[in-house]
Amino acid sequence: MVRTKLISAALGLTGSSLLCSTALAGGIERGGYNIDLLFDPSRAAVESTATFVMPHRKLKNVQDTSPGDGPLNAFGYSSSADETENYWSPRIGIKGGYENADCMFDYSQPYGAHTNPGADWAGANQNIETKINSDNYALTCSYRFDAGPGQLRLIGGANYLEMDGFKERLVVAPELFGLPPLAPLGLTGTGVGRLDLEGDGWGWRAGVAYEIPEYAMRASLVYYSEVKLDNVTGTVDLTNLPPALGVIPGPGGTPLVPGAGTLIPVSGSTAMPDALELKLQSGIAPEWLAFGSVKWTDWSQLGRIPFYSSSGREVTSLDLGYRDGWTVSAGVGHKFSEQWSAATSITWDRGTSQEYGSNSDTWTLSAGVSYSPNKNVEVRFGGVIGILTGGDSSAQVLDGVTIGDEATYEYDDDLVAALSTSLKVKF
Repeated sequence: MVRTKLISAALGLTGSSLLCSTALAGGIERGGYNIDLLFDPSRAAVESTATFVMPHRKLKNVQDTSPGDGPLNAFGYSSSADETENYWSPRIGIKGGYENADCMFDYSQPYGAHTNPGADWAGANQNIETKINSDNYALTCSYRFDAGPGQLRLIGGANYLEMDGFKERLVVAPELFGLPPLAPLGLTGTGVGRLDLEGDGWGWRAGVAYEIPEYAMRASLVYYSEVKLDNVTGTVDLTNLPPALGVIPGPGGTPLVPGAGTLIPVSGSTAMPDALELKLQSGIAPEWLAFGSVKWTDWSQLGRIPFYSSSGREVTSLDLGYRDGWTVSAGVGHKFSEQWSAATSITWDRGTSQEYGSNSDTWTLSAGVSYSPNKNVEVRFGGVIGILTGGDSSAQVLDGVTIGDEATYEYDDDLVAALSTSLKVKF
């Protein structure tokens, strides 16, 4: 009974604060992977979480640096844009235990992105709208045994990840169609190209944890493997471009836009990154708990992802240019009564952008409360306020290929906020 109360309180304290901070990590991470429910001392537990994130990233001083497909600044396209969209990050988990063994199944959306600066900004040749979705199904188990004053827990499991998404960008500005020498051809179309993709793959996780329930102490180290997406398939839709652009020779004799007016099947491969996470927590005074975590994610493997036609010709690519991510968090919580507890924490996430893109460092302050009307039900509410630090974006060379040469822009420090709620039922 003492062990159950102490660990339940500790989970409530950390969970009420960190409920939505993971949805603000770098790269294309949203909810990430989370196995905290595995440590719940109840024989069985069901938990659902919903987080609503409200980032605000505004781009300014945008300059079209590739005027050959249409000088967008000269055509009156805007030199600023609101890039980000609000999003939800859900999670549901079911945990069961028998004696010293525990297993949990969870569904989450660990990765995602949605940028939507629109078609009327001077960087439209780089991006009009990009959206990435994920669905993850995982089974994680552990076995614990006595070791010294506490218990050692061995952790292992597997996950299946599905991903899909699209990207739209302006391939050729439609204003060019009315200018010599194209005007006599009577070309029409929006000039927008679209890339649609989907893929799936398997991964695994393994780790260890050491717990001393009398002090609400726990240290865990968990490794999450990469998920190889070896067969990413999709299409490049160029039907909004005049077919004539696919036959009119450009510099070097190649068509101005190969495949213009057609739908091109493409394929490629990539891998979602592996990660290593260390979490610590311990009671520091009666009804007080300190906690923290350090996480490394191998985002640098997501640099430039090419996609090829059936003939082996590179048709397009997704250019991310990421570096490895680091996320560091620390906080403190207090249990006021058997029903109420609260916690607060601060988190720093190192941005993954390297002078290309707008994924810069993030600082967030989280706070939350946990309410348990009885021993079987726990409700948590949390909130986050943070700063997306400023920076700029320009062309970079990655693996001998120039990326980000369609536009340059700057961005100031911007605000981000999030709200989250969670319901846990224990048996």
